[in-house]
Amino acid sequence: MFRHLMSCLAVSLTCGSALAADPAPFTGNAMLASDYKFRGFTQTRYKPALQGGFDFAHSSGFYVGNWNSNVEQSLFDGASLEMDVYGGFKKAMGAITYDVGVIHYAYPGSGLTITKIDNTEAYVGASVGPVSAKLYYALTGYFDTKTLAARNGLSTDGTTYLDVTATVDLGSGWSGTAHAGVLSMKNAASNGYASSVTDYKLGISRDISGWVLGAAYVTTSRKDYFLTGDLKPAGDPRLLASVSKTF
Repeated sequence: MFRHLMSCLAVSLTCGSALAADPAPFTGNAMLASDYKFRGFTQTRYKPALQGGFDFAHSSGFYVGNWNSNVEQSLFDGASLEMDVYGGFKKAMGAITYDVGVIHYAYPGSGLTITKIDNTEAYVGASVGPVSAKLYYALTGYFDTKTLAARNGLSTDGTTYLDVTATVDLGSGWSGTAHAGVLSMKNAASNGYASSVTDYKLGISRDISGWVLGAAYVTTSRKDYFLTGDLKPAGDPRLLASVSKTF
């Protein structure tokens, strides 16, 4: 799964599994999580999320996929579902694995009162051993910030997100992960935001007969950078739990 690194460790561990050595061309994934945190901020107003998707990976390195999750309607102006579609190319060259692609985030039913919420990003990444880094670049207005941008004429196109993650095999089915991500908002000050916000995650998981149980602590440098539907900080620190399976 290439959608993004979730706050729950289980997804960090299954991301890219469809492109491991000699992969099955089709894979699916499903997860139940205590909260859906995207880049450090809740998308379900700190409520549980049911998520899943599928991937097709060709032996040449090209891949396409889809990922879905429930979201809080008040956060997405009427939408209760996030649907992501992505495609790209991932290939190992020596010790380095490269990954380039495009992802589109859609929220069917949004735009009930203000504006339709969506986003398209291009990304490029590389991994060496347990460490990976990926840079996302917004090709459109960054999610609902396009509403503010439309009022003042300063687009948030070009917003970037840098994701750096290390995942370590601890043996006996245990794995640990550490993550830091930096969101840099284009025309941030003019749209009422600080120029950047950082999110952090520390997690651990256990693979039990193909079922991955995960726990992760997620926090942000600016808790109220984004707000929930009831105008409370969306970046409050949380200890999250999840169970997932790839099939």
